Amino acid sequence: MKLNEKINSLFPDETQVPEEFKIPTLVDQQEYLINGEFRHWNGPVQEVLSPVCINTETGLHQKRLGSYPLLTEIEANTALDAASKAYNQGRGEWPTMTVEERIRHVAKFIYLMKEKRTEVIRLLMWEIGKTLKDSEKEFDRTVDYIQETVDALKDLDRVSSRFTIEQGVIGQIRRAPLGVVLCMGPFNYPLNETFTTLIPALIMGNTVIFKPPRLGVLLHQPLLEAFQKSFPAGVVNTVYGRGQKVITPLISSGKIDVLAFIGSSSAADTLKSKHPKPHRLRGVLGLEAKNAGIVLADADLESSVNECVLGSLSYNGQRCTALKILFLHNTILKPFIDLFIKKIETLPFGMPWVPNVSITPLPEPKKVEYLTQLVEDAVNLGSKVVNKSGGMVNKTFFYPAVLYPVNSDMRVYKEEQFGPVIPIVSFDNIEEPLSYVINSDYGQQVSIFGKNPDMIAELIDPLVNQVCRVNINSQCQRGPDTFPFTGRKDSAEGTLSVSDALRVFSIRTLVAAKGTETNKQIISSITRERKSNFLSTDFIL
Repeated sequence: MKLNEKINSLFPDETQVPEEFKIPTLVDQQEYLINGEFRHWNGPVQEVLSPVCINTETGLHQKRLGSYPLLTEIEANTALDAASKAYNQGRGEWPTMTVEERIRHVAKFIYLMKEKRTEVIRLLMWEIGKTLKDSEKEFDRTVDYIQETVDALKDLDRVSSRFTIEQGVIGQIRRAPLGVVLCMGPFNYPLNETFTTLIPALIMGNTVIFKPPRLGVLLHQPLLEAFQKSFPAGVVNTVYGRGQKVITPLISSGKIDVLAFIGSSSAADTLKSKHPKPHRLRGVLGLEAKNAGIVLADADLESSVNECVLGSLSYNGQRCTALKILFLHNTILKPFIDLFIKKIETLPFGMPWVPNVSITPLPEPKKVEYLTQLVEDAVNLGSKVVNKSGGMVNKTFFYPAVLYPVNSDMRVYKEEQFGPVIPIVSFDNIEEPLSYVINSDYGQQVSIFGKNPDMIAELIDPLVNQVCRVNINSQCQRGPDTFPFTGRKDSAEGTLSVSDALRVFSIRTLVAAKGTETNKQIISSITRERKSNFLSTDFIL
């Protein structure tokens, strides 16, 4: 079958969906979690349609998966009241609890979360079009991340359990929570990247309100009971609905202490501006990126192409860490593009459950139209789609489009496409890609492909002052989770990793006293008799 024909016959009918991957029942969610209780919603709801279309007698239709509540300012404020009450100006049960006790609550959540693995993975596939393999990886990686966070906190607490004596002053320095945290994750990693902020915020003693992303809402529903059973009332609260209705009043109240948000910089700026005292709002932000791949003249062609294909098309290029523009040295331009296209043509495409599938339908409404406009704009300004069937559309499916030559007049040169469009720019002088990175609004990562250590070293030194990760002969990526993950310019605020996240959701706080005999006796009595959860020499193994 020809490529065009395969794309046109992409979507299945109901009988062609394997039984083990079917949604057993529609997830028409009517409950939300506030103050440790499930509240019932009878108001307006948002229909959830899968990017997977089903072939019916009346044509192709996106599969309906269910619905979720469209809450109002009233419910949002109720969630805020619950979180504020649970924190109680730092006097609540959760923020004053010992680290060891909080770890026990998180361990219970991990146990209950694992029981929902099959349900969450199935919804990841259907709701955002993520492949079975990547959906399994996202779930398992999230569980591992939570466990690694627990282990990192144990290490941090062990270091903090000793006293320091300086200039006659005795002090113990630990980390204390910040208050009420609003967590908002992205649709492309709706489980993992939501939990990489939510869990560290919780385990450090903050209370949390979390709003699932607009796409990828229903997959959180199976975990609500685990949250309810694992944490005290008011420590975890959920809100659903449109941002203007439920998020704006939360920020405007001035009672949110930390905004953990992964999305666009414009949205983050709007949210932060709503806070009556923005200087008191800590931002933990993962924002846009336009990561460049720079392929030097001496690069290993095979491995560079493999990494660039993975970097630009893993999960259809819908990753902030994706390679979103490639700069190729003129001497390797043609062989690179020829091999790059051949590799793309070998990528299987289809439904998320198809074994080894790489390219799947796109979940964002009107995303296909947007990508088509980017391609048309580039073509109108002199570029060409150089791969067969590049940019071909079937409903929610967009076949990868490789564009060459691309220049600064084209939208795709600067805009973050967040999808399977790969712009290629050729260069003779290394100053051209360097200038691109320097003048970009974004500063997350860059990838360099080459063999000459002198040339690579010359690039590393200026690039580390523009981006926060320079990858040598490999695609841009977040992992391992123990590495810092952040960005410069418009790409991020705050640093995430297993250990960094614990710090970003807390603040160094100390208890200090002059080293008099009376003070020594007081401190000794408090620690020996375990009178304080903060001032303590307890050692977590």
